[in-house]
Amino acid sequence: MNILEKIALTKIKGIGPKLSRTLLAYNGSVEEIFRSSKKQLLAIPTIGEVLAENIASKSYLKEAEEEYNFIQKHGIEIAWIEDKIYPKRLKNCEDAPILLYYKGTASLNPSRVISIVGARNATNYGKRICEDFIQQLSDFDVQIISGLAYGIDSLAHRQSLKNNIPTIGILGHGLDRIYPATHRELASRMLENGGLLTEFPSGTNPDRQNFPMRNRIIAGLSDVTIVVEAAIKGGALITAEIANTYNRDVCAFPGGIDQDYSAGCNYLIKTNRAHLIRNAEDLSYLMNWSKEDKKAHAKQLNLIPPDMSKDEKKVYEYIKEHEKASIDDIALFCDWPQSKLAIILLEMEMKSLIVSLPGKTYKLI
Repeated sequence: MNILEKIALTKIKGIGPKLSRTLLAYNGSVEEIFRSSKKQLLAIPTIGEVLAENIASKSYLKEAEEEYNFIQKHGIEIAWIEDKIYPKRLKNCEDAPILLYYKGTASLNPSRVISIVGARNATNYGKRICEDFIQQLSDFDVQIISGLAYGIDSLAHRQSLKNNIPTIGILGHGLDRIYPATHRELASRMLENGGLLTEFPSGTNPDRQNFPMRNRIIAGLSDVTIVVEAAIKGGALITAEIANTYNRDVCAFPGGIDQDYSAGCNYLIKTNRAHLIRNAEDLSYLMNWSKEDKKAHAKQLNLIPPDMSKDEKKVYEYIKEHEKASIDDIALFCDWPQSKLAIILLEMEMKSLIVSLPGKTYKLI
């Protein structure tokens, strides 16, 4: 019953990610939400008569059962926001979906995640940059995500597979279809070394309004968003802007000043919304990433250096769990004033336990 209620909550019209979290915060669990009376629901801020009636009637449970039968038949996993499988990076975003549908073999919590986005009508310049860049990334133990769209997105997925890099496509529709249809073969190959992920249930069409929502997931899943080539307007710049609001790093490849499909990248760089990069070495310098053996990296993440104070261990474990964390997130978790935390972070940097990144974020060395 629990899984049906989780699905049902996402199907109630008028209840989005933020309101879902409010309901969970007030009720403690998804089961308690559906056990609540209309009167109890009306006592929750922003819950009106219509929503309270919809929740209390439990009318969406039948739709949830149909969805559950679909995911069971097609081997789809559900990632609830409180589950371990749920992407930790995305969970830190206030508008993160409370439920995701996923099919594939790649982890949703890898050590390093890069999103690569760009123009649908990519030029030869953009295609060459994308191909060379991804080939260079094969030594950096990364996962690459994009939107499975025409142009740079699909090229990023294809090149990732070619270089044996796990790649996940984020969809703006349900897992009962692939859009565009010409990418079905590519999507099938991605399931073997990557996957497909969406917040939308089956039967959801690839409608225009779904893609900005899809773009926020791309930004939220990533340590860094790379804009390869983009016009001054379009989905790539929307993704970059969202990444900036999430306090994530954004990078862009520069282009010719007279080229329309480089205008977006040049604008991001000019306005300090993105770091200028030319290759993977520039990215590794910015992110403090080194080329390393995957097994050695995994082993390193499981080790806890000796000679740390109790407070330092608390910070270290939090950063290790989240791969990278902002000073605000750490302060909130530890419940310390930032003055105390700043001293601890400085001491940990001097001990070469952590490194400071742009945006007042930290990661383990």
